[in-house]
Amino acid sequence: MINRIIRVVIAVLGALLGVALFVYTTSVFALEGIKGNFATYIIGIIISSFLSGLLLFMLSPWLINKGRGLANWIERELANVPVINIVLGSIGLTFGLIIAYLVSGLLNNFPIPFVGEIISAALYIFMAYLGVSIATKKIDELTNLQAIFKKNSQKEKSGKKEGKVLPKILDTSVIIDGRIADICKTGFVEGPLIIPSFVLEELRHIADSSDSLKRNRGRRGLDILNKIQKELDIEVRIFEKDFEDLSEVDTKLLKLAQVLDGKVLTNDFNLNKVAEFQGVPVLNINELANAVKPIVLPGEEMIVQVIKDGKESGQGLAYLDDGTMIVVDSGKKFIGKNIDVLVTSVLQTAAGRMIFAKPKSLMDKSAS
Repeated sequence: MINRIIRVVIAVLGALLGVALFVYTTSVFALEGIKGNFATYIIGIIISSFLSGLLLFMLSPWLINKGRGLANWIERELANVPVINIVLGSIGLTFGLIIAYLVSGLLNNFPIPFVGEIISAALYIFMAYLGVSIATKKIDELTNLQAIFKKNSQKEKSGKKEGKVLPKILDTSVIIDGRIADICKTGFVEGPLIIPSFVLEELRHIADSSDSLKRNRGRRGLDILNKIQKELDIEVRIFEKDFEDLSEVDTKLLKLAQVLDGKVLTNDFNLNKVAEFQGVPVLNINELANAVKPIVLPGEEMIVQVIKDGKESGQGLAYLDDGTMIVVDSGKKFIGKNIDVLVTSVLQTAAGRMIFAKPKSLMDKSAS
């Protein structure tokens, strides 16, 4: 039924087009004989409208199929485009066409025939493209402005002065690590948490890896994200835009942090160093873990279990509950035993904290 209605509408439009073509043809070619004879003129209009309407009526199934195909293609393409891009692109297109309209008015009296019309058409196309391009490429800055205005309006309404909460951008390593979920649960990290789409894509590739270890790590990362999003009371945002001109995920993360004026959450030592070099704020959870470890001072006593021998001759290794390694001098003979040790020194490294100690029994013997 709908197809029949559409075909009738197309036929009517074709008939009107035929009338317009006939009137235009008689005017341009000065067919005064036809225009002077009223009956001939009316018959010409009827024949022209009939033939044009019949032609488009016969072509209407093809036109309908092509129109639907074009509509489906546009719908599929727009489905992959974020709504904000469509809105901003439409606004940019409108402004571009308005500017083109204002400028093209100056070309109405162009001295050379048809050149003014050609330049005007080219101007419309160029300004339309420029408006859409600028609006979509500057979406990050426009989004930031919107967030700033929204935040300022909320501050004015509440009448409270609050410090700016910078977004925290998660990298792949810190998601797979899993400790970020426990840190967020304690409330020490304020949102919003930003999860870039290219990080999700990297996690998906890892989860689909043929290597079982990588596959388990990727799936663990996806589980951690679901836990953060569903169980924790913290804002989580997915950043859809990708920086296609950049190939490395770490480089994209730093670029995103600069665009959003945020901080990168990571436990990657190399990423931390590159970020410091580029002036991008970084929150390294390994540094946080080291900072909250209990402080051990030289001369303190503790009871440890020597697990294995160390690198140097006679050394034994023990570990605290938080994973801190204790190097026990002359502790190899006590492997598998719980012994009292005295801390001799503490060494802080980029990888963590190391404690050096000696068995208290040996120190008592040497003192006596």
